[in-house]
Amino acid sequence: MENNDNLKSLRGKLLITGTIKLETGMHIGASNDFAPIGSVDTPFIRDVVSQEPIIPGSSIKGKLRTLLAKSHCESYIMNEINKDKEEIKRLFGSVNPVQPARLQFYDLFITDETRQLFSNIETDTYMGEIKFENTINRVDGSANPRQIERVPAGTVFTFKVAYNIESEDEVTEDMNILKAGLDLLGIDYLGGHGSRGYGRVNISIDDVKSVGNSTINTQDLLDILRK
Repeated sequence: MENNDNLKSLRGKLLITGTIKLETGMHIGASNDFAPIGSVDTPFIRDVVSQEPIIPGSSIKGKLRTLLAKSHCESYIMNEINKDKEEIKRLFGSVNPVQPARLQFYDLFITDETRQLFSNIETDTYMGEIKFENTINRVDGSANPRQIERVPAGTVFTFKVAYNIESEDEVTEDMNILKAGLDLLGIDYLGGHGSRGYGRVNISIDDVKSVGNSTINTQDLLDILRK
């Protein structure tokens, strides 16, 4: 059971929206346990219904938390997750002790413009490209070729995250921390194989809306996230 001592009242919610554009091909893996013969070795994750590429909200949340935790770590070794800084735990949540996350990340789906773009071009797979890669064994010189499916550069996804306003005094600080995480992601990578150039992204925040009784100035928050 949750410890009610750690549950805080809700003053309102913010809905932060924008886009994420791929500057290079991205691979966030999906299971290929039941892949047919002749398919790629490592497919990317797709929406079950539309079969279009998606970015799971958990991927964004996990990447941002890791980058922020690393940037706030005071030692050379990363702390256990329950030892993250308090300002990170209040944004992303904690299990021990129980602390619900103020941020709730949505799954990211492609924009209508990207969908239209794909309808006019031919791709290796449905809305995907195949990257042929090879590793060479240093000892015996043997090759290990493989095929990696990537979401092509230029693909644009909708970005949406909700934020629980629990303390209006902390909203500005929380938005600055979120902005720092987005900036770090902008010079890092999303998904796998980032050291080989995959997953470079450009993040744009377009709007911040307030729901509830909060008196927060959303334009000020938008300015923080856009700066």
